[in-house]
Amino acid sequence: MLAILEKAPDGYVARFDRSFRHSAEAVWSMLTENDKLSRWFSELETGELREGGFIRFNMPDGSFIKLDILEVKLCSVLEYTWGEDRVRFELYPESEGCRLVLTEKLQAITAHTPKDLAGWHVCLEAIRLLLDGEEMPSRKKEWEAWYEKYSRHVDTFLAEEGRQGN
Repeated sequence: MLAILEKAPDGYVARFDRSFRHSAEAVWSMLTENDKLSRWFSELETGELREGGFIRFNMPDGSFIKLDILEVKLCSVLEYTWGEDRVRFELYPESEGCRLVLTEKLQAITAHTPKDLAGWHVCLEAIRLLLDGEEMPSRKKEWEAWYEKYSRHVDTFLAEEGRQGN
């Protein structure tokens, strides 16, 4: 299922809603423990897991971007900066596992937005597969397929928003 895009008072929100057959604790460990985090998003590394702490986005040249942690609630909420935007993971226990809601608060929709959305989509699927003991055959091919879908999705959303604004 594609992310839901919505206009917000201060920009836009992209929302992914996924159910996992695993506990909130198991999913939380995928989001926060470096040995597991590196398996689905190799550029991310938890620095200090606390409000006011940080996550590193490691760049190919050896430098890194510091992503500031805005909120942490153990096995429940993790929110951090993502450039000018914000990324928030929320976990909700369910009888058969948990529900993960990922929201990205966007200042603006840009040409890069479909790339990020496709990336998050593939990351969430990679988490599910890893928790199920599987691997994604080709993240690149998976991303390319979802990038095409998100490009159309974003274009449709912007066209609809333009019609509503007139």
